[in-house]
Amino acid sequence: MTDCLVIQTDFGLSDGAVAAMYGVALNVDRALKIYDLTHEIPQYNIWEASYRLFQTITYWPENTVFISVVDPGVGSERKSIVAKTATNHYIVTPDNGTITHIQKYIGIQEVREIDEHVNRLPNSGHSYTFHGRDVYAYTGARLASGKIPFQEVGPALSTESVVKLPLTEAVLENGTIKGNIDVLDVRFGNLWTNIDRTLFLQFDVKYGDTFEVTIENSTRHVYKNIMTFGRSFADSHLGEPLLYVNSLDKIGVAINQGSFAKAYHIEAGLKWKITIRKVVDISYN
Repeated sequence: MTDCLVIQTDFGLSDGAVAAMYGVALNVDRALKIYDLTHEIPQYNIWEASYRLFQTITYWPENTVFISVVDPGVGSERKSIVAKTATNHYIVTPDNGTITHIQKYIGIQEVREIDEHVNRLPNSGHSYTFHGRDVYAYTGARLASGKIPFQEVGPALSTESVVKLPLTEAVLENGTIKGNIDVLDVRFGNLWTNIDRTLFLQFDVKYGDTFEVTIENSTRHVYKNIMTFGRSFADSHLGEPLLYVNSLDKIGVAINQGSFAKAYHIEAGLKWKITIRKVVDISYN
């Protein structure tokens, strides 16, 4: 293992929950290197937890152990698992859909259910509300430090048996691309879609081309306007909207030095749809 442990939760940092997880991990092995992915996942938002793992995981060294705790089903019959990815990373998490994007776009080699009779913080057996501390931090630290091999996490599960969130693919039909807004670039308010750059380039596009962009949710149209495709934000004027390729090689929507999400009250997830149509000729009178 790499002795690297990366943690994401929806706990925030206003109380001691994350610090308690750190403490459990360091009591397993004080040489562990512990890092935060984020603790600002919106409460109970398994979809975003899944996406943030996908956004991050391949940039870490092989054998890095990730802990993801967004767990609205804590204390229920849902399983606790460790998944080994096709890139030789490990994810310690509830079996509630958190590995959906990883499984779809990176691949899962093997999954094991955590045997809580062995891999659980000693003397924590009567608590059923903080598995992040008692099960995931403890197991993740033991795995990252080499105290246990992957095989000792618990019994193997079928990779097809784990819980998956519904995913849709972007499609190009009749000169129009239809996709989803997968997640927000939270700090800056940009929209990150599920439209791959390679699909978008089938429009035979070049920087400076113009597109009609429509955004809707399950109840109404939210936005419709013309914008340009730029290499970066510098390719547009202050306050102008643009399309661009984001850091995951997918199409993003932004306002130069503004928050697109806040300006138009746009959120992310399966119900948020985006349509992009190339505008061949625009003339202004």
